[in-house]
Amino acid sequence: MYNKKLKKSIHPPERIDIFLIIALFILIITPVIISISFKRDVVRQEIITLHLSARFEELFGRELTEKLIREYTEKNHGIRFIFSPITEEPEFQSFTSGEDSAPDILLFDEGNLYMFADNDMLLELNSFAGNDSGSRAVPLVSFMDLFFYNVDILTAAGFDSPPKTRDEFITYARRIAGSNLNVSAAALSLSRSDRRALSRDVFSWIWAGGGNFWMNGDNPYLNTRAMVNDIAFFGTLYREGLLSPDIFDTAADQRMDEFAKGRIAMMTASSQAIPYLRERMRTGAFGITTIPDASTGEKYSAGVSSIYAAVSANCKNTDEARNFLLFLVDKSSFICAELKAVPGIVSSLIPGEYARDDPYYSKAWEIFEFAQIAEGFSGKPGADKYESIFLEELRIFFESSRTAQQTVNAIQRRWDEE
Repeated sequence: MYNKKLKKSIHPPERIDIFLIIALFILIITPVIISISFKRDVVRQEIITLHLSARFEELFGRELTEKLIREYTEKNHGIRFIFSPITEEPEFQSFTSGEDSAPDILLFDEGNLYMFADNDMLLELNSFAGNDSGSRAVPLVSFMDLFFYNVDILTAAGFDSPPKTRDEFITYARRIAGSNLNVSAAALSLSRSDRRALSRDVFSWIWAGGGNFWMNGDNPYLNTRAMVNDIAFFGTLYREGLLSPDIFDTAADQRMDEFAKGRIAMMTASSQAIPYLRERMRTGAFGITTIPDASTGEKYSAGVSSIYAAVSANCKNTDEARNFLLFLVDKSSFICAELKAVPGIVSSLIPGEYARDDPYYSKAWEIFEFAQIAEGFSGKPGADKYESIFLEELRIFFESSRTAQQTVNAIQRRWDEE
């Protein structure tokens, strides 16, 4: 009896119960502690914020922009994007001062390429691009300049097809201007706020006639008989009242709206305008073709403009920014399809499916295959100065009795002084 009582006193039931309770508590609390610790580690993990140019939604549209951001963040959980409220114009010092909310990833069109290139605002992308070209911007999607015409207006004026030459164009414009149709025969939009104005509305005609500003290497050259004739052509349009009014105060979006409303018969515009016009105008209400040539026998050339992506020189998270840039490059075909871009990817020999099956885009692709790509001022050092000089002298020519040759001489002299 004594031995049994002694054994019972050595292992009391209370201690067994306490031990089991403690063990059970440990089993329960351990996963909780691990989970809390893991969550703390996740919280401690730095979330990288990249500021995007506000122009993403302007150039890509909100829906496409959201698709791209959503896809990227689903695969890269440590990245978040915020649209920068700061302008990218170089004259605003806030962009170059390195403020935390300044854009890290930039998106801009052809008209603004010189702006960034001339101001060293972009990170060099040699290693990213895989070459030694000193590239600072990557083209994601490209468009080309075309001749647009209102089918109903031309038909009402007695024409069953668009003009193929400048002489025909002048004939069409004079008849339309002299009719009771109450429309402008042609249009130029040369507002200084429109950075693509000269390239799209003036240079495109020079290139269509085989003109080349860079025949002398790195110095632009204009003083040829063919280019004097080009300037004289524009003088005829202006002085005979064949153009819509206020050309130096009108930008592309205003002119596009007028064309969509049936108030302009003929104009040059980017292929980027096709989706907009198709939404605003009935099917078949407008057509596209090559810009009427000057009958010089030279090879037809077309202006191509692109939307570029780049990393700001002030970006603090360059690796993450480059990775997003690489993602955008990989999505180029998708972006082209969403924007219905022609040519889309300039280096591609095969059009996207949207360009094969649609009458407008397939026509634009045929023109691209037929044409050479013109070399303009985009990306060239001093591009803004060269174009400003041209525009200033062209306006003097329009508004004075100065001849086309005198105008070309004035432009060339000022170009040579730069």
